[in-house]
Amino acid sequence: MLTAYIQAAMKRAHYEILADNEGYYGNIPGFQGVWANAETLEECREELREALEDWILFGLGLGHTLPEVDGLKLEVIKEAI
Repeated sequence: MLTAYIQAAMKRAHYEILADNEGYYGNIPGFQGVWANAETLEECREELREALEDWILFGLGLGHTLPEVDGLKLEVIKEAI
């Protein structure tokens, strides 16, 4: 489920070439604060994926509601003790 969620979110990624050939910038619309920049497009994609993974883990740890992506939802289910 986590892998499918990450793959679906990465399909929404938007990349731009920075001015003066200073590399690439990428973000994922709807995922506030998830962005990356790197010298090559491939490095930018990898950094963006890592930023997304960290964002997901941090958000779930804090109990945040994460965006639904292509019908996929990630949430922590608390069981009654």
